[in-house]
Amino acid sequence: MTQTPATPLPPPKERRRLREAASLTQAQLATRVGVSRETVRAWETGRTSPRGRKREAYAKLLNDLTEDSPAVEEAEVDAAEVEEAAPEAQPEPPHADIVVVEIPVPHTDPAPAPLTPAQAFDALYAFCAPSLVRQTYLLTGRRELARESVERAFQTAWQRWPEVAVDRDPAGWVRSVAYEYALSPWHRFRPRYRHPEPPPPAPADRALLTALLKLPPSYRRTLLLYDGVGLGLAEMAAETEASTPAAANRLLHAREALAARLPELSDPTELHRRLTELASTGRLHAAKPPVVRFVGERRTVFWTRAAIAFTVTIIGATTLTLRTAPTHYEPPVPLGQRVEGVPARVVQGASSEEEVALRDRLRSGMTAGPERLLPLSR
Repeated sequence: MTQTPATPLPPPKERRRLREAASLTQAQLATRVGVSRETVRAWETGRTSPRGRKREAYAKLLNDLTEDSPAVEEAEVDAAEVEEAAPEAQPEPPHADIVVVEIPVPHTDPAPAPLTPAQAFDALYAFCAPSLVRQTYLLTGRRELARESVERAFQTAWQRWPEVAVDRDPAGWVRSVAYEYALSPWHRFRPRYRHPEPPPPAPADRALLTALLKLPPSYRRTLLLYDGVGLGLAEMAAETEASTPAAANRLLHAREALAARLPELSDPTELHRRLTELASTGRLHAAKPPVVRFVGERRTVFWTRAAIAFTVTIIGATTLTLRTAPTHYEPPVPLGQRVEGVPARVVQGASSEEEVALRDRLRSGMTAGPERLLPLSR
């Protein structure tokens, strides 16, 4: 069996130039190809490459745009040639009539200042947070947990911003952390997440969400990344930390299980459309970027102080132990050795004559008390 060669594509920069020359946005191009806007952005930056039917559709669309672009380029070249030839055709005026004309220098705006870390973080949050909340809702089926997962992921990104800022795909970094937090099995022991949330009102959406939650977490994540987000097989395998064959098997099993419950979703295009509609019906909203940064900084300060207090406690306990511990060895007293310094035991001796007489007198006396005094009659 021979493998069909992949359809050739122009370089990433040329793809973007062709799209901009046709006055198309990334969202419009994504609609024509049948993918998400993030996928088109990844194709134009060279981070990922389309494969399969999407590659053929993308290549066909770029070829159509290439056929339209030469006319525009020829018009631009003709205009440039006319502009270059126009000064040569003008006759030079006589030297007596030379007039010095000051040509105004066009005002150029200064180069924009680089973004501060807070501004860059806010831009990343505004770009990724809304869609990421909807994705985590499809993973968990819980609105509160979806918002909490995204906020915790961005708080972690703000704590490690020097690392995230230079990453090739900051959105993928945050998405991976949010997915890991959302799929953690420890949430089932939290009181606020013991009971399920109300399902979507539409029966079709409710059936799809139930079928998704029946899948294992790894299958659910793989299906969402490939058919929902639009990642390629290699990118999906790298994000899930699995080999490419293992990720492909998970995707196939997830599609089979989903098609067994909902046969109308056997088509990947229909599955992508239904996942998008289900994520859009949740009415999910993310918090503001300054709030997320403030909560993350406050949590960092709290755990830093807790670590300092714990360290000080350990140092204090160690110091107290060193101060109160014995400084020399005291051997134990061996068995059978006489212990010195114990006072002698006092034994009662014989009674004297006075003590014996007192005892006999007390015993012979009345035991019921003194006699009753009666008046004498005279």
